[in-house]
Amino acid sequence: MSRTRPGPLQWIGYSFGRTLPLSMQAWVREDLIGDRAVPRHLLRSMVPFLPIFAAFLLFPGELWLRGAMILLAVLLALFYAAAYMEPNRRRRLKAHGLSPDLQNPKKVARDEAERRAYERWHPNR
Repeated sequence: MSRTRPGPLQWIGYSFGRTLPLSMQAWVREDLIGDRAVPRHLLRSMVPFLPIFAAFLLFPGELWLRGAMILLAVLLALFYAAAYMEPNRRRRLKAHGLSPDLQNPKKVARDEAERRAYERWHPNR
Protein backbone atom coordinates (compact mmCIF):
# COMPACT_ATOMS: atom_id res chain seq x y z
CA MET A 1 0.00 0.00 0.00
CA SER A 2 1.44 3.39 -0.97
CA ARG A 3 1.51 6.37 1.34
CA THR A 4 -0.75 9.31 0.63
CA ARG A 5 1.11 11.77 2.87
CA PRO A 6 4.83 12.41 2.89
CA GLY A 7 6.94 11.23 5.79
CA PRO A 8 9.23 13.68 7.60
CA LEU A 9 12.20 13.11 5.29
CA GLN A 10 9.99 13.29 2.19
CA TRP A 11 8.46 16.54 3.45
CA ILE A 12 11.91 18.05 4.03
CA GLY A 13 12.90 17.03 0.49
CA TYR A 14 9.62 18.50 -0.78
CA SER A 15 10.38 21.77 1.01
CA PHE A 16 13.73 21.86 -0.83
CA GLY A 17 11.90 21.37 -4.16
CA ARG A 18 11.87 17.61 -4.66
CA THR A 19 8.92 15.99 -6.40
CA LEU A 20 6.79 13.55 -4.43
CA PRO A 21 5.46 10.25 -5.85
CA LEU A 22 2.21 10.21 -7.83
CA SER A 23 0.43 8.50 -4.91
CA MET A 24 0.74 11.79 -3.00
CA GLN A 25 -0.66 13.99 -5.76
CA ALA A 26 -3.89 14.67 -3.85
CA TRP A 27 -1.87 15.77 -0.82
CA VAL A 28 0.28 18.05 -2.99
CA ARG A 29 -2.85 19.58 -4.53
CA GLU A 30 -4.32 20.28 -1.10
CA ASP A 31 -0.97 21.61 0.14
CA LEU A 32 -0.65 24.06 -2.76
CA ILE A 33 -4.23 25.25 -3.29
CA GLY A 34 -6.02 24.30 -0.05
CA ASP A 35 -7.48 26.68 2.49
CA ARG A 36 -4.24 26.92 4.50
CA ALA A 37 -1.88 27.04 1.51
CA VAL A 38 -0.38 30.46 2.31
CA PRO A 39 0.80 29.70 5.88
CA ARG A 40 2.01 26.27 4.73
CA HIS A 41 3.96 27.90 1.90
CA LEU A 42 5.58 30.40 4.25
CA LEU A 43 6.54 27.67 6.72
CA ARG A 44 7.79 25.34 3.98
CA SER A 45 9.88 28.10 2.42
CA MET A 46 11.73 28.72 5.71
CA VAL A 47 13.02 25.14 5.98
CA PRO A 48 15.90 25.55 3.47
CA PHE A 49 17.08 28.60 5.41
CA LEU A 50 17.29 26.86 8.81
CA PRO A 51 21.00 26.00 8.43
CA ILE A 52 21.76 29.65 7.63
CA PHE A 53 19.74 30.84 10.61
CA ALA A 54 21.57 28.33 12.82
CA ALA A 55 24.94 29.46 11.45
CA PHE A 56 24.18 33.01 12.59
CA LEU A 57 24.24 31.69 16.17
CA LEU A 58 27.92 30.83 15.69
CA PHE A 59 28.90 34.40 14.87
CA PRO A 60 30.84 36.26 17.55
CA GLY A 61 29.07 38.93 19.53
CA GLU A 62 26.27 39.38 21.99
CA LEU A 63 23.29 37.04 21.88
CA TRP A 64 20.90 39.93 21.15
CA LEU A 65 22.98 40.88 18.10
CA ARG A 66 22.94 37.33 16.75
CA GLY A 67 19.19 37.21 17.44
CA ALA A 68 18.75 40.45 15.51
CA MET A 69 20.69 38.97 12.59
CA ILE A 70 18.44 35.92 12.58
CA LEU A 71 15.31 38.07 12.83
CA LEU A 72 16.44 40.21 9.90
CA ALA A 73 17.21 37.11 7.84
CA VAL A 74 13.82 35.56 8.69
CA LEU A 75 11.97 38.74 7.72
CA LEU A 76 13.88 39.00 4.45
CA ALA A 77 13.27 35.33 3.65
CA LEU A 78 9.55 35.72 4.45
CA PHE A 79 9.34 38.79 2.22
CA TYR A 80 10.78 36.92 -0.76
CA ALA A 81 8.73 33.80 -0.01
CA ALA A 82 5.55 35.89 -0.09
CA ALA A 83 6.64 37.83 -3.17
CA TYR A 84 7.34 34.67 -5.19
CA MET A 85 4.52 32.54 -3.78
CA GLU A 86 2.45 32.39 -6.97
CA PRO A 87 5.28 31.45 -9.39
CA ASN A 88 6.56 28.92 -6.86
CA ARG A 89 3.08 27.39 -6.50
CA ARG A 90 2.70 27.13 -10.28
CA ARG A 91 6.13 25.52 -10.64
CA ARG A 92 5.38 22.96 -7.93
CA LEU A 93 1.97 22.13 -9.42
CA LYS A 94 3.53 21.60 -12.84
CA ALA A 95 6.37 19.49 -11.42
CA HIS A 96 3.82 17.20 -9.79
CA GLY A 97 1.79 16.73 -12.98
CA LEU A 98 -1.03 19.08 -12.03
CA SER A 99 -2.33 22.05 -13.97
CA PRO A 100 -0.39 25.20 -13.00
CA ASP A 101 -3.63 27.18 -13.33
CA LEU A 102 -5.33 25.45 -10.39
CA GLN A 103 -6.76 27.83 -7.81
CA ASN A 104 -8.50 27.43 -4.49
CA PRO A 105 -12.25 27.08 -5.25
CA LYS A 106 -13.16 29.43 -2.38
CA LYS A 107 -10.76 32.06 -3.73
CA VAL A 108 -12.22 31.70 -7.23
CA ALA A 109 -15.77 32.12 -5.86
CA ARG A 110 -14.70 35.15 -3.79
CA ASP A 111 -13.02 36.77 -6.81
CA GLU A 112 -16.08 36.13 -8.96
CA ALA A 113 -18.40 37.66 -6.34
CA GLU A 114 -16.12 40.68 -6.11
CA ARG A 115 -16.12 41.05 -9.91
CA ARG A 116 -19.94 40.87 -10.03
CA ALA A 117 -20.23 43.46 -7.24
CA TYR A 118 -17.85 45.77 -9.07
CA GLU A 119 -19.81 45.41 -12.32
CA ARG A 120 -23.04 46.08 -10.46
CA TRP A 121 -21.66 49.31 -8.96
CA HIS A 122 -19.80 50.40 -12.13
CA PRO A 123 -21.91 49.22 -15.08
CA ASN A 124 -20.16 51.37 -17.73
CA ARG A 125 -16.67 50.04 -17.10
